[in-house]
Amino acid sequence: MDQKKDLLIIGGGPAGISAAIWAKRLGLNHLLLEEKNDLGGQLNTIYNQIVDYPGMIAPNGQYLQKKLTEHAHKINFDYALNSAVTSIDWKKKILKTITNETYEFRSLLIATGSSPRKLHVPGEQEMIDQKEVYSATRDKSKFINKDVAVIGGGDRAFEGALLLAEVGSRVTLIHRSDHFKARQEYKDPVMEHENISILTRTVVTGMKGKGRKVLSLSNEDLHETIEVDGVFIRIGVQPNTGPYSEGIALDDEGYIKCNADGETSLPYVYAAGDVCTRPLLSSIASAVGQGMTAVKQLSFYLEN
Repeated sequence: MDQKKDLLIIGGGPAGISAAIWAKRLGLNHLLLEEKNDLGGQLNTIYNQIVDYPGMIAPNGQYLQKKLTEHAHKINFDYALNSAVTSIDWKKKILKTITNETYEFRSLLIATGSSPRKLHVPGEQEMIDQKEVYSATRDKSKFINKDVAVIGGGDRAFEGALLLAEVGSRVTLIHRSDHFKARQEYKDPVMEHENISILTRTVVTGMKGKGRKVLSLSNEDLHETIEVDGVFIRIGVQPNTGPYSEGIALDDEGYIKCNADGETSLPYVYAAGDVCTRPLLSSIASAVGQGMTAVKQLSFYLEN
């Protein structure tokens, strides 16, 4: 494989796929690097219907992932799977991957998306390692007549709590403050639901157990424990900036700073998708558009 590339695209979600399609169309010497063993990014973890992507109503993220992957194969852009980036020399423009590949590049597009934010408390990583990470949409039937904890105060936390409560789960919604970011359309039914109890100004300080969990809770007045059959952590997302944070400017929440075209603090580095877009303005459609825009702009840079 040619190890000198005009453009390296990092991340194989919608933004990266769109960017690679346009790199192929524009005739750029490119390569997309994806750390997982398939393309699609966060689409693989979306289990609810997708209604806001123009041209199709997808039953779930996996359906759209399949469609985008088929498109990738038809376009035949260049990509490598299982290729997590381990280091970048920004001055020499050299990138290394976990597979010990070394690439020289003239330009870079970072489209690494975001990941669910963690609590960073004892027992959380063990829970993840035990594959006890659930989707309310996909897994709600597992928790009929069972006790669950939903942690968070935004749309995803409230929507998940409601989905679980409506199938008969006994839900404890735990939030660190008494202010909720969730939209009113979620707040009202959650507040009124007989299967949902809400603990405000409360934080989870630890969890233990396999299967049924004992959660340690703390607030201003007391420390207590509750037992639940499932834990749903819904405290937002964090951008996957990884080895890029040392070379380009980030904002105070860790998102890559860029202008409307995706240009970062380095003129040969652009960003697209959730790695530079906060959840309030994030969507699959906007990620696809940002990927295309960034590559078109980079093509102008590469011509000079």
